[in-house]
Amino acid sequence: MNPGRTQDAADALYRLMAAAVRHQPREISLTSVSTLATIERTGPRRMTDLALIEGVTQPTMTALVTTLEKSGLIERRPDPRDRRAVLVALTGAGADYQYSLRQAGAQAFARLIDKLPPAEAEALIAAVPALRHLCDLDSEYRAGAPEPGQGTLPDARSLRHSHPTPTT
Repeated sequence: MNPGRTQDAADALYRLMAAAVRHQPREISLTSVSTLATIERTGPRRMTDLALIEGVTQPTMTALVTTLEKSGLIERRPDPRDRRAVLVALTGAGADYQYSLRQAGAQAFARLIDKLPPAEAEALIAAVPALRHLCDLDSEYRAGAPEPGQGTLPDARSLRHSHPTPTT
């Protein structure tokens, strides 16, 4: 595989992801949306697990969970394996909220795909299995989230202004 083409694909996917984030409603923070998605994908989780997966501190996750709980999107449940601990789970309203976000995002992309020339739309449709596999790989990565500060993003001070600007 040509590394330049891989980077081009990665840049295009990143720009699409950024566009999706920009067009999402802003009723709650991106970390809140991500936390809801994690719970939806993995099931009820302990607060410490959520903090690690989302890359935030325990106090930050506690405050976020409290806010989401007051909004009716999540609930705390006793952990059946450890009565001293609680699990954070989606409520019906939280599942509905996640579904509506996903549907709105999918519809926005469907409108864009409909504007592509037929050959490009077919190429994108043919790539769906690979895109789903990328989603699965991301889920696996997030399930084994690194320690805070050990992620793959560079420290902002190490970035150089000499990076080429991606082309479209």
